[in-house]
Amino acid sequence: MKLSTKGRYGLRAIVDLAINGEKEAVALSGIAERQDISISYLEQLIAKLKKAGIVTSIRGAQGGYLLAKNPEEISVGEILRALEGDLNPVNCSEVIGNGESCSGADLCVTKYVWMRISDSINNAVDTIMLSELIDESKKVRSEHGIMEEDISRTKPSCGQ
Repeated sequence: MKLSTKGRYGLRAIVDLAINGEKEAVALSGIAERQDISISYLEQLIAKLKKAGIVTSIRGAQGGYLLAKNPEEISVGEILRALEGDLNPVNCSEVIGNGESCSGADLCVTKYVWMRISDSINNAVDTIMLSELIDESKKVRSEHGIMEEDISRTKPSCGQ
């Protein structure tokens, strides 16, 4: 399974928001600059995350975005599904669990492969919490000598 830029950029953006929004609302322009994502694309991603109840907005001069829940309560799976839709590797009613079965469903043995892959993907992303990514980000940056106050000024180099 390959995630689109919606999932990859959106996950980077939400980690940035979580780190930089611990004390105050974060402007999209700051996230866009730090993560090297166009502001218009970021607006689309944040709209999906807001609709899913993952982020909330504050209007006004000191406005911006904040997490709607604690990072310990937000799974990577929740974030990715808000951005990408379901995470199933194939469009098979036997795997998805709804819709009309195809004519060969009774004799199809490959559905067991797709079901196991789907279960593995969903289990993995549902057990990784946003708080773990925040901790990992801080640890990695510390190991590279990046001070806490410099975290907001570092750009990513992978996952693009």
